[in-house]
Amino acid sequence: MSRLLLLDESAPAGLCGILTGFNVRTAPEMGWAGVSNGRLLDLAERAGFEIMVTADGNIRVQQRLAGRKIALVVLTTNHWDTIKADPAGVIAACAGAGQGAYVVVRFPKPSRRRRPFPPSSP
Repeated sequence: MSRLLLLDESAPAGLCGILTGFNVRTAPEMGWAGVSNGRLLDLAERAGFEIMVTADGNIRVQQRLAGRKIALVVLTTNHWDTIKADPAGVIAACAGAGQGAYVVVRFPKPSRRRRPFPPSSP
């Protein structure tokens, strides 16, 4: 049976289609929309989730992670086009995440298109 993986609300739901080797559920699907990180981790562990994927980079400083059984995979962006363009790191991090692990998957910052300045008037 595949490993049970929870997508936090901060992670794009499109990851469900990429993480096909896992039994993926989203926080809203579980009825946990709007639940704070600490409570979400408790609920997820009790429900048997082995991995939680989040884009909340502050989770490590906001929550006491020592003694947790659930592995955390933290994405440095939740920009779907950026993740979709190179999902290999997310897949590898989830596949290799052991009990209580904390893994950061780094992505380049999405480029921002700048508007050209209007021509100057003479």
